[in-house]
Amino acid sequence: MNRYQSSKAKTDCMTKEPITFDKLPQAVSYLTEQVEKIYQLVETLQPQKLDHQHQLIDIDKASILIQKSKPTIYRLARTGLIPAYKRGKKLYFYEDELLKWIEAGKKQTQPLSYQEQSAQILRGMKRKPRNDRTRIFNSWDINS
Repeated sequence: MNRYQSSKAKTDCMTKEPITFDKLPQAVSYLTEQVEKIYQLVETLQPQKLDHQHQLIDIDKASILIQKSKPTIYRLARTGLIPAYKRGKKLYFYEDELLKWIEAGKKQTQPLSYQEQSAQILRGMKRKPRNDRTRIFNSWDINS
């Protein structure tokens, strides 16, 4: 008798006889074994999950992923700013590396204090702000 036939014979035995209180532990252990076998079968039949994030993609998919044009991607790869691999005349990228590259450029998300905001404004100013009142008063002095 092979494994399948012995388990079938055991199944027939279990289904023909009524389960009594005395046979309850045996029935539970039998059911546990069957569930474990089913679980193992399902595991073997499922396709193996690969790490889809570490997938090699070409420049077309990379441009869609990072939302940049192809010439921009070529420039970034040539200057070494983006993780890329060149084989012959083609550029290749790994999806997870591109996503990490995007996350590395993440801007500060915490709200800035009043002092930090004013410091950023002052850093962005290129020249002294013009005071319109001074200009008006100066024009009166010239005309007088």
